[in-house]
Amino acid sequence: MFLQDCLAVRCFDLFVGALIFVIVLPVMLVIAVAIKLSSTGPVFFVQKRLAQGGRVFPCLKFRTMVSNAEDVLREALAKDPQMKAQWEKYFKLRKDPRITPLGRFLRATSLDELPQIINVLRGEMSLVGPRARPLYEREGQEKNRLFQLGLTVKPGMTGLWQVSGRSKLNFDQRIELEAWYVQNRSLRLDLTILVKTVGIVLRGDGAY
Repeated sequence: MFLQDCLAVRCFDLFVGALIFVIVLPVMLVIAVAIKLSSTGPVFFVQKRLAQGGRVFPCLKFRTMVSNAEDVLREALAKDPQMKAQWEKYFKLRKDPRITPLGRFLRATSLDELPQIINVLRGEMSLVGPRARPLYEREGQEKNRLFQLGLTVKPGMTGLWQVSGRSKLNFDQRIELEAWYVQNRSLRLDLTILVKTVGIVLRGDGAY
């Protein structure tokens, strides 16, 4: 049954993913040109993320930050204790000094995540699943059962946490939702999450 479920999810990812890719390709080309014209740096941001089983894969996104983003973040956190506290709680910043003007629009509309459809077609991600976690999030989580449970399936372009509050949720709330998803996942649940994601993205809820 487990293998059948995995095969069904993979077939769903390939069919729907390929359809989405064809539809959004013109949009992706326009975004790529806009990024090149508006700021210095590459079109894509490639970050190592945690995949199923704790493996590492190159997660693709459109670049939304300045080219020296890590230096800018480090300096900003050192100067602003409140910003540092927000980063340590959410691993996100509401007013992130690293993000370009175009990047803010891409993030608000979630268009920056469109290249992840390539990750889906390559089999590194699913359309729906837990968040593809950055490597730094696994620090100190070796004995966290809920965190580790989220790594037993492929990460998704969208997931339960994205339709349940997105950036409004803190780290612990996210991993609790993702653990629940893993224990209750089904194609029906995935379809429900995909439909809800469309509404969330159109409204721009919780995105920054």
